[in-house]
Amino acid sequence: MAMLEFDNVEVFYGKVQALRGLSLKVEEGEIVALLGNNGAGKTTTLSTASALMNPQSGTVTFNGADISKGKPWDVVAAGLIHVPEGRRIFSTLSVHENLLLGGYLVKDRGLIQKRLKHVYELLPLLDERKAQQGGTLSGGEQQMLAIGRALIAGPKMLMLDEPSMGLAPLIVAQVMRVISDIRDEGTTVLLVEQNARAALKVTDRAYVIEEGATTLEGNAKDMIADPRIIDAYLGA
Repeated sequence: MAMLEFDNVEVFYGKVQALRGLSLKVEEGEIVALLGNNGAGKTTTLSTASALMNPQSGTVTFNGADISKGKPWDVVAAGLIHVPEGRRIFSTLSVHENLLLGGYLVKDRGLIQKRLKHVYELLPLLDERKAQQGGTLSGGEQQMLAIGRALIAGPKMLMLDEPSMGLAPLIVAQVMRVISDIRDEGTTVLLVEQNARAALKVTDRAYVIEEGATTLEGNAKDMIADPRIIDAYLGA
């Protein structure tokens, strides 16, 4: 049984269809990438998994439970955590306060402190800047903060929407290493990325989404050598 599964999912924005019979699976312990151009349906896929949108047809299951008509807070409580595009940190709050908000649904204060300690060990830059306002951080630091905040919630699966957007290549590499480290510690990852080259270096498998449907899927090592992927996303 897959940890996350979309089965023939259709989603509409009013009369505009965003997902067209989308089917995909993410197995426990994987990093899976969703590749595609702007408007392909990648962000809608994550929003549907997070129950920010409900499909008109088809089913979305997480750890065997149907979450197609669920509520976002129930999805978070189940351990499916979404880091949205654009980081969405609270710019006037400190780094430490931003992290604490990730534990909003966690009742055990001791567990929050344990997770905070782990995040500061995994991302020592945040420890150095814990009293600094989030809005004063660089783009890469804000992305690390958004990931750290998500980890405080205790994700079984982490969904990341364009974590490399607007970042310099060296910072992109650092973000991807952190994502790989998170998986190595036991968290499954679903990664939406336009930077296909960076994504395929750290993922196990990938799907290509075009016009709301998956058109290609396969092992990341095979896909990075696939002429169709090279032509569309990697260049010569």
